[in-house]
Amino acid sequence: MIYLPKTQPAPACLAEEKLKPSGSYNCGDVLQRLQTDFKNKCYICEEKEISSINIEHFAPHKGDKDLKFDWNNLFFACGHCNNTKLAGFDNILDCTQTNEVETNIKYLMKPLPKELVELQTLTKDEKTLQTSQLLERVYNGHTTNKIMEAANLRSKLLKEIRKFNDLLFDYDDDTFDILDKENIKNQIIRAISDSSSFAAFKRWIIRDNQYFILNSKTYFPEML
Repeated sequence: MIYLPKTQPAPACLAEEKLKPSGSYNCGDVLQRLQTDFKNKCYICEEKEISSINIEHFAPHKGDKDLKFDWNNLFFACGHCNNTKLAGFDNILDCTQTNEVETNIKYLMKPLPKELVELQTLTKDEKTLQTSQLLERVYNGHTTNKIMEAANLRSKLLKEIRKFNDLLFDYDDDTFDILDKENIKNQIIRAISDSSSFAAFKRWIIRDNQYFILNSKTYFPEML
């Protein structure tokens, strides 16, 4: 999860659909706008180019038309995360409003087979704790089906982490010339950009590495 603010104003069709007896919030360019705002990633797990696209209500509308058609309440999610969140996670951090989804939680994935994701809460407020609990279920699973789905998700995450670590090692390799180094640096910057899959994990790799902490303001100001 990373901070991804939504574009404004809301799609005009939402106000029109709200007035209809059986109006749809999946109207006009709503889905396209959500896909763009959330960088074509599920806002919870950060998997990119998801195959099971859900328009999720961040706060369950439960028939409330204001919540049902509220642009700020519509999010871009995958089926795995949406179905996991349905299990009662209604008090989590809003990634469109705050970067605390990233700074209050440390995202860790060891680049080894069969490893589980580790999430460390750095503050103890209720929203942070519930967000961390949701993410733990998303990445590690909690029922038979969800455990299998989570394992597939971690497999994709692991491949990204391994590629990212290779970039960091290459950047520290003095056998590369200046042009090579610049190319590697640009790849690292893209890998920690908002549009990159699993960016929260990659950014924490940078934050946890003393060398990159010391040099990040010079080499990676985009992250800071």
